[in-house]
Amino acid sequence: MAFSANPLALSVPDPTFESWLRDSGYLEVLDQRTSDLHRISTTTTATSSNSATADPPPVATAVSSGFFLLNVLNHIGILLSLITINPFSKLTNEDFARDTPPWTLGFVGSFDSYSFPSSRSQARMRVTENNKRYCRNYFTLFIVFFACSLYQIPIALAGLVSSLALWDLFAYCSKRWGLDNHPVTRECLLRLLQCATAVVIFVCNVQTAIIYALAVSYAVMMLHASFRKLTPIKQPTKGKPK
Repeated sequence: MAFSANPLALSVPDPTFESWLRDSGYLEVLDQRTSDLHRISTTTTATSSNSATADPPPVATAVSSGFFLLNVLNHIGILLSLITINPFSKLTNEDFARDTPPWTLGFVGSFDSYSFPSSRSQARMRVTENNKRYCRNYFTLFIVFFACSLYQIPIALAGLVSSLALWDLFAYCSKRWGLDNHPVTRECLLRLLQCATAVVIFVCNVQTAIIYALAVSYAVMMLHASFRKLTPIKQPTKGKPK
């Protein structure tokens, strides 16, 4: 059956629709509603399994064990689904231009601000949305983890400082000798400097510190974003007109 086109129907782009949901606070309502429905469904299932106690003990034990195993497998499947989620799919430059949310009330929150995602779709929604909200916090954590990894690997810190010193020396010599007027010479020196930087980074294990910081910060980001509930964002209060 074919439906005729409705001239009053509006086609709203997905980014605009998501922005409206975010500004209206419906994302938080949808997240909370999904958690409530899952809790009600779990309670109902648990009540049904408890009613099996009237059956013989082997039957009741089998029902309880099956419910527990199914619940564990569901949680494991949700955690494994985090690997397939791209947390940067909806990230924009405007997200980094915003103010950094407060670490205590905004980023960390209270104990009630966390819950296990009830489904893969809820985990995906939380990860993408929380990454937009707390991208500056996650980037700060990466800097902290990278600094800690450099502290644990002093030779990597020395290699990073040496690489930066080489590039500063190249910029100074390029300006002093006027290499901009000799593009061929400047290009050759630039390629040579790039090779020297790669050798220094490889020898001093700078890549190890970067990989360690990326792995730890990515794991923290995915776990925090998936378990962190979507709480309303406090809009800046406008002053009363005089």
